[in-house]
Amino acid sequence: MKNKPLIFLVAGEPSGDVIAARLMAALKKETDGKVRFAGVGGTRMQAEGMESLFPIQELSIMGLFEIFPHVPKLLLRIRQTEKAARSVAADVVVTIDAPDFNFRVARRLKDSGIPVVHYVAPQVWAWRARRAEKIAKFLTHLLLLFPFEEKYFSKTGLKTSYVGHPLAEEKIVEADGPDFRAQFGIPFEDTVLAVLPGSRTSEISRHLQIFGETVSAVADRQAIQWVIIPALPALRMEIEAAASNWNIKFVIVDGSVQEEKHAALAACNAALTSSGTATLELAMLGVPMVVAYRANKITIAVARKIVRVPHIALANIVAGRRAAPEFLQEACTVRQLVPALENILLDPTARHDQIASFRDIARQLGVGGTPPSDLAARAVMQVVRDSQQNRRN
Repeated sequence: MKNKPLIFLVAGEPSGDVIAARLMAALKKETDGKVRFAGVGGTRMQAEGMESLFPIQELSIMGLFEIFPHVPKLLLRIRQTEKAARSVAADVVVTIDAPDFNFRVARRLKDSGIPVVHYVAPQVWAWRARRAEKIAKFLTHLLLLFPFEEKYFSKTGLKTSYVGHPLAEEKIVEADGPDFRAQFGIPFEDTVLAVLPGSRTSEISRHLQIFGETVSAVADRQAIQWVIIPALPALRMEIEAAASNWNIKFVIVDGSVQEEKHAALAACNAALTSSGTATLELAMLGVPMVVAYRANKITIAVARKIVRVPHIALANIVAGRRAAPEFLQEACTVRQLVPALENILLDPTARHDQIASFRDIARQLGVGGTPPSDLAARAVMQVVRDSQQNRRN
């Protein structure tokens, strides 16, 4: 193998920038620093020593109407990325998430002889199962976040490696809940509920009133004394205005600061949360939860026809069962949420059952094992070695 293999990485959004930067650090450790980088990334990747071809912000465009005016430039960036990987004679291309962009790059590299590793598998287990067969035609290797994903790709012939979830490297389990309570004057004996209505404006508009009425009802029955709400800065004013009418003491923390958010969640006895990554964070912290979600009626109607999983919460999907109760769409009502919350707040058996399930979820995410980025680095370097061996043969 060459003394300094060139790893060409492509991240298309901030979350991918974090994952890729950790991978770069792990690759340096795996190779004793004998590695070079090129590609597309953000500030985290640049801090690890990569000069980005163009700003990552150009790829962070969401929504059909938002993306349409940018299509010509995105197509140009796809071609530019492909040509750059070829021109620098990359030993491997590692694409991180952002499949709409990265898979187009990967397809164009199919005849290049450069192996392509994709990090963060598309959720074929939830919908579009045939996509597994399609991506197997242009990917060399796939890095998986969850162990159950392997069975969806094994029959395609695509090589995979389960590495674990990036959350396992954020030291969530070390979050100091008692210190957070002391900092904000929350008595140790008081019962605290985390409320996570979502991180998008549309989620806030659909959940905030229902969550607020639920909190007020539970507070009136004296089942809780405090509420903690992680909120992104752009949504803080709206959430604070709503919470001021809930007739309960509350603390709002910056949801964009991971350490602060995790300490806040660790200080809670239970949570009322929308679905998403928050359910994994709560599971890792051992915080019993009730999951509730409402979406656009058309979106839900379509999802019910094509989505293949029996749960909406990532924590339940990983657990393989309904470890935490879920209330979707028409079931997401104050009438149903209040008794579900009181159950996990007041019933020791219900709390114990959730927490026991959460230990297994944390294990499956990689907590307590080899860091996911280290496992990913080993897999990437094995692809490089295999590729170079094949060329010699």
